Amino acid sequence: MNDIDLDSNEYQSAIVALSNVSKHFGALKALNHISIRIEPGECIGLVGHNGAGKSTLVKIINGRLKPTDGSARYQGLIEKISRKTNAEIARKLGIRSVFQELSLCANLTVLENLRIPYKEMSGRGWRKAAKTRVLNSLNSIFPGHGINPLTTVSNLTIAERQMVEIAIAFSERDIPPSLVILDEPTSSLDSAIAAQLLDHIKRFCKTGGAVIFITHMLGEIFEVASRIIVMKDGTITEDDDLAFFTRQSLVDAMGHVVSQQPDQAQKQGRELGDVILRTPDGLSARQNEIVGLAGLAGHGQAEALAAFYIGKTSFWRAPKKINVAFVAGDRTRDGVMPLWSIMNNLSLKTLTEFSGRFLVDRKREAELALQWQNKIGIRTNDTNNPILSLSGGNQQKVLFAKALASSASIVVMDDPMRGVDVGTKKDVYEMIRQEAANGRTFLWYSTEIDEVCECDRVFVYRDGVISAELIGSEITEENILKASFEMQDSAA
Repeated sequence: MNDIDLDSNEYQSAIVALSNVSKHFGALKALNHISIRIEPGECIGLVGHNGAGKSTLVKIINGRLKPTDGSARYQGLIEKISRKTNAEIARKLGIRSVFQELSLCANLTVLENLRIPYKEMSGRGWRKAAKTRVLNSLNSIFPGHGINPLTTVSNLTIAERQMVEIAIAFSERDIPPSLVILDEPTSSLDSAIAAQLLDHIKRFCKTGGAVIFITHMLGEIFEVASRIIVMKDGTITEDDDLAFFTRQSLVDAMGHVVSQQPDQAQKQGRELGDVILRTPDGLSARQNEIVGLAGLAGHGQAEALAAFYIGKTSFWRAPKKINVAFVAGDRTRDGVMPLWSIMNNLSLKTLTEFSGRFLVDRKREAELALQWQNKIGIRTNDTNNPILSLSGGNQQKVLFAKALASSASIVVMDDPMRGVDVGTKKDVYEMIRQEAANGRTFLWYSTEIDEVCECDRVFVYRDGVISAELIGSEITEENILKASFEMQDSAA
């Protein structure tokens, strides 16, 4: 895009205006000549494939990164970005962020996490004030949340942690929020809780606040966005009002093909084998089968997966070949080794399969990493780079590759598509079906109903127990939602 005159009247009202901004990390050009403005009352849907530059752009906007080239202007803050520290910019302008990799301190309580960004909250009564403010924000955004402000964050589910971080971003402070950046904010939330957040975003923007909404769930973009910006390879390829987009044109602009739900004939074309697992709560799966776990978040699905996985992998000595592999949705807590390289993370499950008694076969490890980098599209120029050099979606691809590269006959997936773009989801769905046809069994928990509908059989959980078992054509959004609330209604 062309340079813009930041001193023109057109840009004086903007909360943030960037002109010809670029950001380089050595030879890597993360952003190339970006020019945008964000006005009060706007909800901007920011979309693009993993590694397109979305996270780098918002870190420029909120001051965590400084541009290599270009300039920025902030409403009420005339100085260039280079003259202010990151913390000063964010605080003075009311710019707040909720990133895909949640940043709460796990060893602190909910109200103590709220205290961190509050410079004015001090004195003997600050805990009472923090409790009031976090509850007010939670109640406003997520009525019926059930979160105790005195709970230590490490004891919360990933959905509850996401809710807390969102509530803190929108909470009352000495300087009200002018712009809230939400990066995949609903990735761990079920549809009912996600709907509460979308409603709050609409209310916030109607009162003059602005939101940058990053998500791969295109339905949510069309639900709340007033304007859509499409990024690809560090540049903005589209920037227009919502009315100018359809779902298909938006996907085309991102450069991917829409993921289509497989028809029943495609599912039934795979012959299922014998039952190879059965749990005390009634969960079962057959060879070649893709089994989904559905229902409202926090109703026992993750616990059922964890109990099964731990029961099958708790060995004093690692076997030569593993029987069960795991793909974590909460990659920060359960997935990546943050100090290791991409290659070391990817090969972790397969080291015993191609190594000698005491030595790792580095050549085979490098070949494996390159094979899966190409197969699943991990965006890096060197798999020896640190895992944290990747975007969140690309880190998730590494976790998929780690599981699928192993010889495990059963793959357990705990809401694994967090932050993965629509094109990669399509590729992963196809890969899962191919692996199932080759004899693997998948246990797949997801908060996204569209993903659950990819499965051959679905168990719906409610209040920690299975409330329904759906097979084939029975697997519909209506039936899943009915079973998710059925036990609650009958108990009323």
